[in-house]
Amino acid sequence: MSASRRSGATDELGPDEPGEPGSDLLAALLDGMDAALCAFDADGVVTHWNREAERILGWTAAEAVGRHGFAGWAVRSADAEEVQARLMSAMHAPGRQVHEFALVTKDGGRILVRTQSAAVRGPDGKPAGVYCAFSEVHAQIDLERSIALSEALFEDAAWGVVLVDADLRPAVVNAYAARALGVGRAAALGRPLGELLTQGAEELEAALTHVLAEGAPPAPAEMWVAVRTPEGERRRCWRNGFLRLASPLAEEPVPLGVGWLFQDVTEARQDQQEAALLRFRSNQLHRAARAAAEYEDPAEAAVVHLDFALAGFADHALVDRLAGGPRAEGGDGPEPVRLVRLAATPAGAPGPSLLTGAAGLPVRYPDGHPARQCVRRAGTVRADAGDLPAERAREWALERQWPGDAVYALCAVLRSRGRTLGVLTFLRGAGRSRFERADTAYAEDVAVRIAAALDLADAVRGRQDPGGR
Repeated sequence: MSASRRSGATDELGPDEPGEPGSDLLAALLDGMDAALCAFDADGVVTHWNREAERILGWTAAEAVGRHGFAGWAVRSADAEEVQARLMSAMHAPGRQVHEFALVTKDGGRILVRTQSAAVRGPDGKPAGVYCAFSEVHAQIDLERSIALSEALFEDAAWGVVLVDADLRPAVVNAYAARALGVGRAAALGRPLGELLTQGAEELEAALTHVLAEGAPPAPAEMWVAVRTPEGERRRCWRNGFLRLASPLAEEPVPLGVGWLFQDVTEARQDQQEAALLRFRSNQLHRAARAAAEYEDPAEAAVVHLDFALAGFADHALVDRLAGGPRAEGGDGPEPVRLVRLAATPAGAPGPSLLTGAAGLPVRYPDGHPARQCVRRAGTVRADAGDLPAERAREWALERQWPGDAVYALCAVLRSRGRTLGVLTFLRGAGRSRFERADTAYAEDVAVRIAAALDLADAVRGRQDPGGR
């Protein structure tokens, strides 16, 4: 219970007598405080002692109220005079004073407390006593550390920190998170995540909802999102950690929101993906070379290279040879460029590429076709349907004698012994991304191997038929 007394009185209820208005309210207020509190009158006699003070030191209100200072019970005798003087000095000092004392518990132990004391003034405005709030130093330090940590996270952290309320809207955003979201710290507050992210908002909101309901996940989660920037949308990979925030003042845990911490790991993930892709493609080239070495016919070996290159790289592949034999020059020469289909992936169901073109009929490529440009330049050519609607993109592909689902094309020239033999074409559908520079390097690597196999096939055929029959 809380207890108080007036100087010279013997009651333990405070300034009001039992049953007087305010006595029960004062007792409830004092006992409900989270901090230990005691008060002294102008003579240094203890007038108030709440339950938190009893919990920390073990002395009950009945044992504390009415004693003169802490001497002989709550402090060592050697320290009593200094402690009392420092506490009572607050009666004549402006504002609050902070001190640290070693107090004595009822069982004889010692505990270091931090006190905040200030004067209590009477109706006439003159000092009438001192109140003193105190707590264990380690508890105060823990609180200060928590506050300092929060301040550091929201000012100096090298990762994003966002407090999301129960409605899944940012309530506090630190500088790193604001930069990552492409908005100001104040501009992000209270806005739905869908307004801040063009992609990935649904996945992030699902994660936040799960944390509110079930608690923090056991490990960080990585998500790809798209953020609006002045230069357009940018895809980013964020490594996310989540913490459910609950009120420490409620009898039952009441979710206040989610603490969302994240770090941009886009460059590291892209490097990992590129390294994994490079390893896969190198393995494919190695496996293709070993498999092709077992074929007696070099033309069939060229098809083997094509099949291994196609896996995970494109949806269709075509090999066209120059009609009339290889050319050393890069332009049209005396005759226009004519190409004969040598091998192609099957239309419809997937399967191994097939050797075709036994009749030697040229493919009906129109002028300006990427394959014909590839021969003229003796270099790689990329083409795509752009932003055409699906039906128009299909027409675009069929006009170029490609499968109707082709949207992106990459034509690599087949060169061997300083001569152009033909063109290797890779095609991708709308479900894949356009061909990038790394894809071009890989296609050219495959084209070199196929060109060498076709050149070898011509040489073998020439030895078998020296008369040209």
